[in-house]
Amino acid sequence: MASAHDVAAYILSKSGRMTAMKLQKLVYYCQAWSLVWDERPLFAERIEAWANGPVIPALYDVHRGKFEVEKWPEGDPTRLDQCAIETIDAVVEFYEPRSAQWLSDLSHMEAPWRDARKGLPEGERSNVEIRHASMAEYYGGLPSDVSA
Repeated sequence: MASAHDVAAYILSKSGRMTAMKLQKLVYYCQAWSLVWDERPLFAERIEAWANGPVIPALYDVHRGKFEVEKWPEGDPTRLDQCAIETIDAVVEFYEPRSAQWLSDLSHMEAPWRDARKGLPEGERSNVEIRHASMAEYYGGLPSDVSA
């Protein structure tokens, strides 16, 4: 199985420089749609329901303190199989034109993040995991053309 680092490296190789927040959201949506379309996780790293939306802590540890990222030397896109690449390409095609703030706002409206933060005051720190089952159930109920 590929890692979240491999997915991040692939996205940056295709799309170029972007904010760290946007990269986090794109990797999150790649995982969500892989669970639906491919019926498998794209990577094993945890996704947590932080105050600013879904975050993969393993990625955050690398980009901490950086507003933008351009390359991801920790990842290797060649570890992605064809199925993973097709999923990532479809997700990036749909979500990448949107701003980081739009993606963050969208994730805040969706059940996986909201449910993981249930009972927490707005803006409070949290490391509650967003579960695969929650993502698969929610995104599986959306149109499969990734339209929001």
